[in-house]
Amino acid sequence: MKTNELKELGAEELEAKIAEVRKELDDLKLKLASKVDVEKPVRIRLLRREVARMLTVLAAKKEAK
Repeated sequence: MKTNELKELGAEELEAKIAEVRKELDDLKLKLASKVDVEKPVRIRLLRREVARMLTVLAAKKEAK
């Protein structure tokens, strides 16, 4: 999700999205640690960056209030 799209979301929607992406990230990390074949290991890095992007936007929203 792009930063512009994230800025349009409300704080509650953003927090829900963060939780959703973190769950997916945890699942991928668990598969990787369990030596199960992960289809796209690069997805872990992308999800980590996406969570960081969302947290940045969320912090800016809370600061603006």
